[in-house]
Amino acid sequence: MTDELDSVMGGVRMGVNVDIMRSDGRIHSAVVSGINVESKSVTVEWFERGETKGKEIELEQILGLNQDLAPSNYDATNVLPSKKYVPRPSLSVVNNKAVPGVGLPKRNPGRHTNVVTTNGLIKEQSVKNQKGSKPPQNNPTNFDSMPPPKQVPSLLPETANKPTRVAAVQGNNRRRSNVVKEVEKLQENRDKRRAQQAQTVEGQGHLKNKDTGNPNWEFLQMILEYKDELECTPLQDGDPIADNRITVCIRKRPMSQKEMKKKEVDVVTVPTKDNITIHEPKSKVDLTKYLVNQQFRFDCAFDENASNELVYKYTARSLVQSIFEGGMATCFAYGQTGSGKTHTMGGEFHGKTQDSNNGIYAFATRDVFKLLKSPKYKNNNLVVSCSYFEIYSGKVFDLLSGKNKLRVLEDGKQQVVIVGLTETEVESVEDVLELITSGNNLRTSGQTSANAHSSRSHAVFQIVLRLDNRKKPLYGKFSLIDLAGNERGADTSSADRQTRMEGAEINKSLLALKECIRALGRKGAHLPFRASKLTQVLRDSFVGDKVRTCMIAMISPSLSSCEHTLNTLRYADRVKELGVKDPTRGGNNEGVMMDCEDDLGDMMDDEGGMMEEEDDALSHENSGLAQLRSLNDGECSVDWYNFQESVAHLQLLEEEVVESHKNLLDSMEHWIQQDASLLAMTNEVDYDQDAYAQQLEDMISEKQEALEALRDKTRAFRACLNEEEAQSNKMRRN
Repeated sequence: MTDELDSVMGGVRMGVNVDIMRSDGRIHSAVVSGINVESKSVTVEWFERGETKGKEIELEQILGLNQDLAPSNYDATNVLPSKKYVPRPSLSVVNNKAVPGVGLPKRNPGRHTNVVTTNGLIKEQSVKNQKGSKPPQNNPTNFDSMPPPKQVPSLLPETANKPTRVAAVQGNNRRRSNVVKEVEKLQENRDKRRAQQAQTVEGQGHLKNKDTGNPNWEFLQMILEYKDELECTPLQDGDPIADNRITVCIRKRPMSQKEMKKKEVDVVTVPTKDNITIHEPKSKVDLTKYLVNQQFRFDCAFDENASNELVYKYTARSLVQSIFEGGMATCFAYGQTGSGKTHTMGGEFHGKTQDSNNGIYAFATRDVFKLLKSPKYKNNNLVVSCSYFEIYSGKVFDLLSGKNKLRVLEDGKQQVVIVGLTETEVESVEDVLELITSGNNLRTSGQTSANAHSSRSHAVFQIVLRLDNRKKPLYGKFSLIDLAGNERGADTSSADRQTRMEGAEINKSLLALKECIRALGRKGAHLPFRASKLTQVLRDSFVGDKVRTCMIAMISPSLSSCEHTLNTLRYADRVKELGVKDPTRGGNNEGVMMDCEDDLGDMMDDEGGMMEEEDDALSHENSGLAQLRSLNDGECSVDWYNFQESVAHLQLLEEEVVESHKNLLDSMEHWIQQDASLLAMTNEVDYDQDAYAQQLEDMISEKQEALEALRDKTRAFRACLNEEEAQSNKMRRN
C-alpha cells in the first residue's frame, strides 16, 4: 500500500509544506491537509490575513511546482507552469535591535523552493541554516521573515502505528471522494433534466403546430395520452339487461358542430358499459396544467355512438311491462340544457326538425299498444289515456288545455289529486305524438346563466291504463318526466326575483326527488314527498311494492360544460349510491324521520299556532324542508333553509291573495245585482226608506269587510316579498 502511494503521490503527504499557484498567478506555500489517490488531487490549507483558507488542487500542479516531492517515474515536461514566479508579499517584523532598512525576506529554512524563471526553467534553491546558528542581531539589513503557515496537527498521535494512520488517510480520502461523486451526480441529473425539458418543449411545439389556434391543446394531448392506455369496451346491443327497481344511467352526447368550430376539447370518456371518466382540467399556482381524472360508476353508461333505441332498450323498456302488471313506473331525463334531454325523450333532430318517431315517448307508446293487443293482456279490458302538464315555480299548468292553472289537493285517503287535469284517450302512437307536440309549444322556457334557451319547468307526460268500465279505476301509470335544466338551480343568486324563485323551486324539487328515489331502496324510510310540488304530484310513483324508477342523466362532453357535467354526475351518483343500502343509517329509518317531523310540528304549534287548517300546506312545506336539510346536511346551509322557507311562504301567500281576489270579483257580481234591486226599490212612490237605508248600510259593511280582508292579505304578501329580498341579499353576501 505504501509503495503504491509513493509511486503515485511521491513525497506528498499530509502535513508537508508545498508551493501552490493561486488563480491570480501568485505562488506561496501551503500545508497538505488531505490526499485523494483515486482522483489524484490534494487538499491544501494556508494562513492568510488572520484566517485559515484551503482548496483542492490536482496532483500534477503540485508536483510541477514541487519537483523535489515528485516520484522517480514522474515526467514534468508537459506540466511545467509557464507563468513567472512572483514572490508572495510578506509582512516582516523588524527586530527590536535592528536598524530600520529595506531587505529581502528569507525563504523558510530547511526546505527546497522552486522558482520559475523567465525562460520557463526551474532553479532549485536550498537555504539551510547551520544547526544552532542564529542570524546576527546587529545586521541592519536582516529582518525576521514571515513565519511559515501553521501546520494542521495530525488527528492521530505520534505513537499510533502505521496501519492506523493509513486507515485514517483512506477514510479522509473516501469522505472527499463521496462529495465529488455527489457533485458529479447532481451535474449528471441536471444535464438529463435539461435534455428532457428541451425534448418536451420541442414536442409541445410540434403538437401545437399540429392544432394551431386551439388554446387547450395541452389538455387535449394529456387526454389523448390517457385514452391510449385504455381498452374501451362500451355497451353493445346484446349485453345482459339488469332488472333493478332503481336504475341510473348516463348518456354522453356527441360534440356539436358549434363546439367543433370553437375547438372544444372532449373531456368525457366512457371506457366500459358501466364506467365513465371525466378529465377535469386544472392549473397549479405556477400555471402548470394538469388533469384530474374522476371516475364514476352507474348501471349503464352510453357513449356518443349509442342510439335512442339502444338507450330505451336498457332503461325504460322494462318499465312498460311493469304497468301492465298494475305497477307505477317513472322515467326521468336529467341534465343541463343542451345535454340531449329533448333529443332522448322526444326524438332525434335532423337540422331544426325533430323526428318524434324515435324518441323514448314514441318507443314507450309503441310498446304500450303492442302489449295491449298481445294475447296476455288483450282480455284485461284496458284503455290508454294521456295527460301532459308542467310544474313551474311551484305551480301546475295543464299543457293540453291552453295552460290552465291547476290545484293539487289530497283527498280523504291522502291520495294526491290534480283538480281539473285533462286526460285524453288515445288509440295510436300518432295520437300520442300529436299531444306531445301541442304541449311542448306551451312549455315555459327562458334564458339562464348557462344557455340562451333553457327549460324553466318540469314537464310530466303520463301514459295511464284504466279499466274500461263506468268508474274507470286506475290500473297502471307510466310517467315520463323531462326535468328542468339543472343549471337553473344555481340561479338563486340572480337579481331578478322571478329567476330566483324559479331557481329555488328547481333546486328544492331536485333535492326532494333525489331523496324520494333513494327512499325506494330503504324499506321503512320516510318519503319526503311534500317537500316539493314535483314529488307531491308523483307520490303514487314512489309508494308501493310495484314501483320502478329509471333516471337517465345527460351530460355534455365539452370542456366548457365540465362543471355542469360533474354536478350532473354527482347528483346521479348520490341517487344510486344509497339506492340499496344506506351506510349512514342502520335499522329502521322511519321512526327517526317521523320523530323529527313530529318534533318540528310541535315546535311550530307552540311558537306560532301553525296547526290551523289554512296553514296546513305551509306546515307540511316547512316539515319537508327540514327533512331535506337533515338529509343533505353538508349541502343545505342555514341561509339556504331560510331562503327556501321565505320562498315557500311567499308562494302560499300569493295563492291566497289571488284566490281572495277572485272571490271578491265573484262577490262583486252579486253585489251589483243587490245594488240594482235596491235602486229599483227607490223608484216606487211609497218605498220604505228605513228598509232601504238599512239594506244599503249592510251591503256597505259587507263590502268593507271583504276589501279590508284582501288589503290585509296584500300587506302580508308585500312584507313577505321584502323578506325574500332580504334573504336573497344575505345569500349573495355569504
